[in-house]
Amino acid sequence: MSDVNKTIQKWHASFRKGTDFDSWGQLVEAIDEYQILARQLQKEVQSTNSSDFTEEQKKTLGKFATCLEMRSASLQCTQSKEEFKLEDLKKLEPIIKNILTYNKEFPFDVQPVPMRKILAPGEEENLELEEEEDAAAGAGSPEAFPPRVPGTLLPRLPSEPRMTLLTIKIDKIGLKDAGQCIDPYMTISVKDLNGVDLNPVQDTPVATRKEDTYIHFSVDVEIQRHVERLPKGAAIFFEFKHYKPKKRFTSTKCFAFMEMDEIKPGPIVIELYKKPTDFKRKKLQLLTKKPLYLHLHQTLHKDS
Repeated sequence: MSDVNKTIQKWHASFRKGTDFDSWGQLVEAIDEYQILARQLQKEVQSTNSSDFTEEQKKTLGKFATCLEMRSASLQCTQSKEEFKLEDLKKLEPIIKNILTYNKEFPFDVQPVPMRKILAPGEEENLELEEEEDAAAGAGSPEAFPPRVPGTLLPRLPSEPRMTLLTIKIDKIGLKDAGQCIDPYMTISVKDLNGVDLNPVQDTPVATRKEDTYIHFSVDVEIQRHVERLPKGAAIFFEFKHYKPKKRFTSTKCFAFMEMDEIKPGPIVIELYKKPTDFKRKKLQLLTKKPLYLHLHQTLHKDS
């Protein structure tokens, strides 16, 4: 078998692996596979000394990479309006499998994305600062961006005898490039051990105050279930999101979570982890070695 056929076989296997993870609900693994494959395809597209593929085939590979990136973005941002569905992605399997003979029109109206947009997992952090600096250097003022998601915070539940309600005040988050995050907000969710939502997901309003390495939220979030009714192994997740003008979508920069044994009145400081958000808490990677954290304050309300 020729080298080019081996490469195509590898791509096809990687694609199948990603869509399998996706269909099983293993979203962290699916995103990893999609991003790695997208990057490999993009490298092939950008390679000037490769004569394995025609210009037309390279264009198709570039569009394929865009679709992988779009599916990946849909998985990371569950409230994305422009969702790219798994069944749409699966329609592309014959293309990657038969790229050398494929001669039909690409089924989706997408454009190949520039190389730097596609990063293997763990590489996002290095380009984050660079991209935000580009944005600050003239990608337009914040007024020119599409309107952000308004806060969807919910009121406190009615009290019940001998039951405890939890209010979490999100005080501030520490980030090395805090000042360059555009329209930052936090998404709060309560998940069980399998990453399934136990409560409605809530978004804070956009934070307006930035100071040195901190973004201040100073906002109360009412957890929409009595503490006694939260199942064993549940966790409260905080996803920090910000708008990327170059990509024209909202991206999750990092996340943090609090487990049931950490529910107690008073202040708490929790660690930040690298995206994509791992709701099952299986593959956690700290965002930074620097002492930067999410600062919260908990209040318990018990009706005697």
